[in-house]
Amino acid sequence: MKPKNAKKKRGLIIEVIILFAVGTLMIGMFTYFTQQVFTDASIKGQTEKMASNMADETIASIQEYPSYQWLIQYWRNHWDEMDIEYDVDYSSGTETEAKAKLLNQRHPDVALKYATAEQLQSWSEEDQKLYAEVTYSWLITRIDQIKSSNELSFLFCILTDETFKEQFFLLSGADPDAVRGTEYEQVYTLGVVSEVSSSQEEGMRQARENNRKLVDAGKFVDYYVYVETIGDEDLMIGLTYDVSWLNKSINKRAWTGTIMAVLLEVLLAWLFLAMIYQFVLQPLKKVLENIHLYMINKDSEEVCNNLAEIKSSNEIGQLSRDVSDLVVEIDDHMERIKKITGDQERIKAELSLATNIQESMLPTIFPAFPERSEFDVYASMDPAKDIGGDFYNYFLIDDDHLCILIADVSGKGIPGAMFMMAAQIILWNNGTSGKSPAEIMEATNDLICSNNKQDMFVTIWLGILEISTGKLTASNAGHEYPTICRKDGAFELYKDEHSMIVGGLEGLKYKEYDIQLEPGDKIFVYTDGVPEATDASNNMFGIDRMLDALNEEAETPVAVLKNVREAVDMFTAGAEQFDDLTMLCLEYKGTEPQ
Repeated sequence: MKPKNAKKKRGLIIEVIILFAVGTLMIGMFTYFTQQVFTDASIKGQTEKMASNMADETIASIQEYPSYQWLIQYWRNHWDEMDIEYDVDYSSGTETEAKAKLLNQRHPDVALKYATAEQLQSWSEEDQKLYAEVTYSWLITRIDQIKSSNELSFLFCILTDETFKEQFFLLSGADPDAVRGTEYEQVYTLGVVSEVSSSQEEGMRQARENNRKLVDAGKFVDYYVYVETIGDEDLMIGLTYDVSWLNKSINKRAWTGTIMAVLLEVLLAWLFLAMIYQFVLQPLKKVLENIHLYMINKDSEEVCNNLAEIKSSNEIGQLSRDVSDLVVEIDDHMERIKKITGDQERIKAELSLATNIQESMLPTIFPAFPERSEFDVYASMDPAKDIGGDFYNYFLIDDDHLCILIADVSGKGIPGAMFMMAAQIILWNNGTSGKSPAEIMEATNDLICSNNKQDMFVTIWLGILEISTGKLTASNAGHEYPTICRKDGAFELYKDEHSMIVGGLEGLKYKEYDIQLEPGDKIFVYTDGVPEATDASNNMFGIDRMLDALNEEAETPVAVLKNVREAVDMFTAGAEQFDDLTMLCLEYKGTEPQ
C-alpha cells in the first residue's frame, strides 16, 4: 500500500515531451530574435549604402559651384537679409530667373554657375546678394530633386561647431507637398538653428572622426557625412530615414518565419518522439520494470529471460545485458556474503573463546595473596585487539620467594597471543624450579629459539623478591626500564642494565642485578603501550607524563595503576588504541607490622 503522501512519479515520455516543448519554445524565440537582428542588419546595410550614394550626389551638387565655399559663408552670415525663392517651379516665370537675367546683363562675361569667389568679391554688395539668392534657389531645387527621387524623410546640409550641440541649417530638401518652416518635422528654411540630441551629437562626432556614420534616433535613422571645415565650423550632409515602416516589416517577417519554423519543429518533434518512444523509451521501460522485479523476488533467472527479449545492438541493448550480468553477480555475491558472514561468526566465537582462554592464563584475582601481609601486588592488561601479545604474572616460588614478571611479545592478535601463552608457560615452569632470574631467562630463550620458525621474540622484565629481607633480584631482556618509589618519596626511572631479547639468538647469557626494597617501597613495571600511547595529533604520552601520573597521591598498587590509566585515557581522548596497555605494581611492606 502506498503512503498517503507518496509523490506521483512522472513518466519518462512526459519529461521528454516537456523537454521537446521547452526546446521548441526556445528555438522559436531564438529564431524570432535572430531573424529580427539579421533582417534589421540587412536593411540597415542597404540603407547605409543608399545614403552614402545620395550624400555623395549632394556633395557633388554643392561643389559643382566653384564659389561654393564663398556662398556657404555668405549664406551663413547673411541668412536673415536674403530674399530666397524656395522650391521654384520653372515652368513659368520666376523671381530667380529675373534675378539671373539681371546678373547676366550686368556681368555678360561671367557664366553665373561657374563664377569664382575672386570674381564675386569684385562685384557690388547688391550683385553679391543677388548671386547668393539665385544660386541658393538653383541648389535647393537640385537638393529637392535628389530627395524626391529617393525614400528620404529629410535631406539637409548643416554647419556645426566642435561641440556638436547645435546645428545651423543651410539647405533642406523638400517634397512638392512639404511644408517649410521652423517647427519639428517641418522642412527647415535657411538659418534655422536646432539643438542636437545625444544620439545625433554622437553620430556627428563619429562622422567628424570617420568621415561618415549611421546612427539610430528613435523612429528615425540619421546618416551624417563630414564634407570639410569652412571657417570655424564643420560642413556636414545629413540624411534621415523614417524606419517605423521598416520595423513593422521586420517584425512581420520575423513572426512569419518564426511561426513556420515552430510548425516545422513541432512536426519533426512528434516524429522524433515517436521514434524515441519506440526504440529508446520502451526498451528502457522494460529494463526498469525488470530491475524492480528483481528487487521484489530476487529471481535472476526470470529477469535474464525477460531482458533477453531486448535485441537492440546499441547502448540500451548493452544496458540490458549489463543488468542481466549484474543480477547474476548479485546473486553470487549474496551467496558469498552468507558464507563470509558464517565464517565471521565462527571466527568471532573463536576469538571470544581465545580471549577467555588468554584471560584465564593471567592472574586476575585481587588481592592476590590475602593471607600474606608482607607485600601487595596488582596488575592489569588491556589488549589493543580482541586478544593481545602482552602478559604479566606473579606467583610464589616458595614461602619466602615471590616471582613477578611482565612481557611484551612481538606481535598482536592470535599469533601474538599463542606465542604469549607458550612463553608464559615456559617462564612459569622455569620460575618455579628455583632458578635465578638470569637462569630463567637463559632457559626460556634456549627453548623458544629451538623451535621459532616465525622468528618472533619477547621482551621480559622478571624479578624474584626475597620476602624476608626485601632483596629483589631482577633481569631485563630488552624491556622498558622499571620505576621505583621509595617510602615517602617519588617514583623514578631505574635505568637497569639490559640483556638481549628472548627468542633472538640461542645460547645467550643474561645479566641480573639486586635492588634492596625497604618497607613502603613500590616498584612499577609496564609495557611500551603506556609511554607510546598517542593522541589524535599523533603525540606520544611519554615517560614524563607517566611519572607525573605515578606520583599522584596513591597509597596502594591499585590506586597507582588507576592513576596511570586515567591519565592515558585523558591524554588520548578517545583516539584509537594501537598497542596493548599492561602494568604491574608491587609494594613491599616488610615482615614487621608497619
